[in-house]
Order: sequence, then structure tokens, then C-alpha cells
Amino acid sequence: MLSMTNIPDQKSLSRQLAVAERRNKIKAFVLVVPLLLFVLASFVLPIASLVWLGGYNDTFSKALPETTRLLQQWDAKSPISEELAASFVTELRAAKLKDAAVPTRVATVINREQAGSLSKIKQVLTASDMASPFKEHLIALNDEWAKPDIWHAMKIVAPSFTPRFYLQALDHRITADGTIVSETDDNAIQILLFSRTLMVAAIVTLLCAILGFPIAYIMAHAETKTSNMMLIVVLLPFWTSLLVRTTAWIALLQQNGVINDLLVRIGLIDNDHRLVMMYNMFATLVAMTHVLLPFMILPLFSVMKSIKGNLTRAALSLGATPWTAFWKVYFPQTIPGLGAGCLLVFILAVGYYITPALVGGQSGQLISNIIAFHMQKTLNWSLASAIGTLLLIGVLLLYWLYNRLVGIDKMKLA
Repeated sequence: MLSMTNIPDQKSLSRQLAVAERRNKIKAFVLVVPLLLFVLASFVLPIASLVWLGGYNDTFSKALPETTRLLQQWDAKSPISEELAASFVTELRAAKLKDAAVPTRVATVINREQAGSLSKIKQVLTASDMASPFKEHLIALNDEWAKPDIWHAMKIVAPSFTPRFYLQALDHRITADGTIVSETDDNAIQILLFSRTLMVAAIVTLLCAILGFPIAYIMAHAETKTSNMMLIVVLLPFWTSLLVRTTAWIALLQQNGVINDLLVRIGLIDNDHRLVMMYNMFATLVAMTHVLLPFMILPLFSVMKSIKGNLTRAALSLGATPWTAFWKVYFPQTIPGLGAGCLLVFILAVGYYITPALVGGQSGQLISNIIAFHMQKTLNWSLASAIGTLLLIGVLLLYWLYNRLVGIDKMKLA
């Protein structure tokens, strides 16, 4: 008979179990740390920076802190004070002594709100006789300093934290007195580009679904040898540069391209009336559909390959027509693949840049092209970040909607 003293204490066993579990958790965490750091550095931090930059710009306030304070106190209706004029001139000139590039950056920020401000501010920097009374000297340099427009622009751009970039991304702007107004029709282009981007993404997704479904169906029901050959053909574009594939469409679709030459040669059109298929919306849709089609075919093929054929045959044997058997029995089973393909193609199409930039022309430009324009040409990174953040929010809403309607757990990509 075992002695009671040889039976391990229950509390001791619990303690040992807790220590072992804690040790295993620490080991698991240590193994996951590199992946967490990678995700943090490559995904979380860039997105956080994007959102932050869309609402923060301290170019003006950092260079002219006292002027910023005085502008915030100004009611934007009464004439500016001598103190404000003196602070502006003094701080601007002091900033130039520290770094000659800073006043230019400040002037550029102001010029985005009030065109023509850049040259006026350069006059202030180059004038040799700027002294008290500063307000009178400014007006003597240029009559525009007596008007409130440029001071209103400075009051708008002065705050470090501001919603004006997100408002601009939605074709609205904030005035000097804090009122939010809509942009004029000539300047309201962001909503138009957002709408065009969503429309193009939806059309490309629909075209990919229409073209990809029968291709995936044939691949799934063909013999293994034929199916593998078709799969290689579908995957072949991934081995070719996106730039090369897009450039190939330029050679095909331009007025002196392969397709127009062929149509002229067979007599469908004459040489003086060649089709304009390049640098427009048509070229954007064709090229993007070609590039994104494999992303629709692969999820569909994966799902169709796993569908059991005896279900359709059973429906046929019970009296269903081929169409009814397909629509009622076969098609519902392809929804996870179709949903995954549509979601994948739509999200990729929304953020596409290279293809619309090369073949789209003016009418085929998407929101990604305006983001690149502000990043590379105007250097208005805050506005580009605000537009990018809104695009990200739209994609997340789409993902949420897909999860509610289909269920993300039903998505099948392979």
C-alpha cells in the first residue's frame, strides 16, 4: 500500500503546471517576436504615419511660432496689427538665417492656399530696408499685403493639427474663420476621381468574373494534363513584368498598333478612321482586366476543383434541367471562390497606379495617380496622405461588408 507521503501535493503539481505553461508561452512569444516586429515596421507604422501626416503639418508653426500664436488670436475680419506684421517679417528673416530652405517651404505652403503668395514672400526676404513700421513697409513692397487674402491663407495653414487636408480630399476647404465650404466645380476633382476609381474597379471586377468563371470551370473539369497546361498559361503573366505587359497593350491598341493595322488590312475600317483605343478609359479597362484576371481565376479554380460532381448529377437524375442544376446546386458552392476573387480584384484595382498612368491618359486616371502626383510633383505629402487614408478606410469598409454578407471564414484562395 502506497504511503500518503509519496503522493505529490496537489498545490505543488498546480504550481509546476503553471510554471510549465508560462515557460511555453514565453517560448512561443520569443518565436513570434521577429514576425511581430516585421509587421510593425512594414505595416502598422507606415499606416500610422499615413494617418498622422494627413492631419499634421508643422511647416509654418515650427518656423514662425509667434506669428502662429498671433494669427490664432486674430479674428480674420479686422485689419492686421503691427505686432503681427512685425512678427511675421522678423521670424521669416530669422528662419532664413538658420536655413535658407525653410522660408521657401513656408511660402510654398501658403501659396497652396493663396496663389501668388510665393513671389510676395520672396520680396520680403530680399528687401533690404524692412524695419518698423513693418506693416507699412509690407504694403510699400506690394499692395496685396494690405488685403486680407494672404493673411487669411496664413491663418489657415498656421495650425500644426488641422483637418484641412482631409477636407481637401473630400473637395471641401476650411476658411480663415473656421467655416467649412465646398470647393468650386473647377477645383472639385477628388470626389470625381474617387467615383471614377470605384467605377473602374467595379467594372474590372465584373469583367474578370465574367471571363474568369468559364475559364476556371473548364480548368476544373478538364483532364489533369489539360488542366495543368491551362494553369501554367494562367500563371505565366506572373513571370512577366507588369510594366512589360502594360507596354504590350500600348503596342496593340495605339492608332498605328497591331489591332488597327489588322482592321485596316481586312477592310473593316479605312486608314483615315483608325480607332482611338489608347490613352482613354477603354485602354485602362482592357489592360487592368488582363492584368487582374489571374487573381479571379485562381480562387475560382481552387473552389471548383473541390466541388463533387455527383451533387449535380443527382440533381439531373431527379429531373432538374442542366441550367437549374447549375444555378441551384453548382453555382452556390462556387460563392466562396467567386467572393474571394471579386474582393481580391476589386481591392487591387482600387489601388492600381502603373497601368492607368501608362495607358489611361487624362480620362483614365484614378485616385492613385493623384496621390502619386502630390507625392512627386507638388510635394504636398499631407494631402496625399489624407487621400490615401480615405482610400484605406474605403477598402476596410469593403472588407467589413464582405465579411457581413459572405463571411471571411468562407474565403478560399487556394
